[in-house]
Amino acid sequence: MPPELIIFDCDGVLIDSEIIASKVVSRNLTALGWPMTIEDSLNTFLGMSITDMEPMIIARLGSLPANWRRDIESDLVTTLGSEASLIPGARQALEAVNAMGIPWRIASNSGNPEMQAKFAHTGIADLTFGRTFSATDIVAKGGRAKPAPDIFLAAAAAAEIPPAHCLVLEDSTLGVTGAVAAGMTCYGFAPHGDGAALTAAGASKIIRSLDAFIQTLERSLA
Repeated sequence: MPPELIIFDCDGVLIDSEIIASKVVSRNLTALGWPMTIEDSLNTFLGMSITDMEPMIIARLGSLPANWRRDIESDLVTTLGSEASLIPGARQALEAVNAMGIPWRIASNSGNPEMQAKFAHTGIADLTFGRTFSATDIVAKGGRAKPAPDIFLAAAAAAEIPPAHCLVLEDSTLGVTGAVAAGMTCYGFAPHGDGAALTAAGASKIIRSLDAFIQTLERSLA
């Protein structure tokens, strides 16, 4: 049976932005006294929201400047809005899902201004408009970011689709954990690794490319 709703993660699934975001974070934290490489940032914060990053950073540094969150969010929007690129096949995958008649949404731990900047720069804002769910909004309403299930449940509820009929595509263990906790089927997206960590977190299948994802959906429709 094909899914009734597909929920895509943003960074690392549709937008190639994680290295760029990690560059911004590592540069910022190194300047504040926590020496960090881009790889360190990836390993420490991959898939996390700034809301959940902040207490970890305070625990390490003791405190943060009063405007830290505003400044790093602004830096992320500016940098990603000029440097982010599409994951190969992203636009074609979204158009293919539309052609199949399957509703879809994007659920991300990124803030709305950051997502809008990335979608505008990469040329898919026409497809993503009105389909995005940000952890920032979920947290503002008393919910939690990934790895909690809240953002996935909000996306399903807005589409009026039961969680059990949803399929999520995620590239981080935090996202897989949240999707599984929401009662949804989750595929792990691992174009560069073996996906073992995603499988351990509960992903039921490992997908190597967006082309392969579309082929899997087409088989479910046959």
